[in-house]
Amino acid sequence: MTIEFKGVLPALLTPFTADDKIDFPLFALNLDAQVEAGVDGIILGGRLGEASVLTIEEKEQLVVFAVKHLNDAIPVILNIAEGSTPVALQQARLASQWGAKGLMLLPPMRYKADDRETVQYFKTIAAATTLPIMIYNNPVDYKIDVTIAMFEELAECANITAVKESTRDITNITRMINKFGQRYKLLCGVDTLAMEALIMGGHGWVAGLVDAFPRETVAIYRLVKAGRLDEATSIYRWFMPLLELDLHPKLVQYIKLAATATGIGSEHVRAPRLPLVGEERARILAIINHGLATRPELPDYLSL
Repeated sequence: MTIEFKGVLPALLTPFTADDKIDFPLFALNLDAQVEAGVDGIILGGRLGEASVLTIEEKEQLVVFAVKHLNDAIPVILNIAEGSTPVALQQARLASQWGAKGLMLLPPMRYKADDRETVQYFKTIAAATTLPIMIYNNPVDYKIDVTIAMFEELAECANITAVKESTRDITNITRMINKFGQRYKLLCGVDTLAMEALIMGGHGWVAGLVDAFPRETVAIYRLVKAGRLDEATSIYRWFMPLLELDLHPKLVQYIKLAATATGIGSEHVRAPRLPLVGEERARILAIINHGLATRPELPDYLSL
């Protein structure tokens, strides 16, 4: 399978059992829901997947299970978020062995690398794999901005083909297209800016609330691309209070609660995270329940 970074790519949750093991039956249920909704690939090992508390063995199990279960229906992409170049290189090599078809690559973690160091980090990993790579540009959360000048240097790496655009600056879509044309596929990584980014030329959406609402997420993408903006806008406006759950430091707990409410997830998280309790849980659940009670009827978006 040849992967092209476009369409809806869920950043999948990692479901756990009550005794802190990976819940593979529930993982399979969510995978099936994503495929049935029409997503274009999946991303494992991101922040929503609680990658920072997963072992190498668990990452392998997730990728291998997903590759086998999906049977080439859609590609599996592994996120790499590491603090050292050698460990990132190891992850890239293992991803290929496990059957992943692409990589999402963050700048170095923990150390705030300068521009030269960040570019070298990306180039070193790109040179060590044949897998296509999507650079994750999120200076708000990770404090390193991959600038247009840096992407100019990275353009020599043929397998760096896409950007998860999470700068929160919607004009960056236009700047990237003005500078590079179609050299890089641009995918919005901020749920609350996704429709705007798609209208301005974005090629896809690395989504979070898709973990709980896959059909609505894909419907918005396909309607926008079909030019049916009024229909997409109506769904997007309904969706916005739910999409805002993606912006909070507890996005994992919030989206897991949403996925539980829609029957394709559970609330179990791995420590140091704890499940929501009290007023906070009631407040988030009220947002979710209101969304469920007013859930819109979708057009036949899969035929678009």
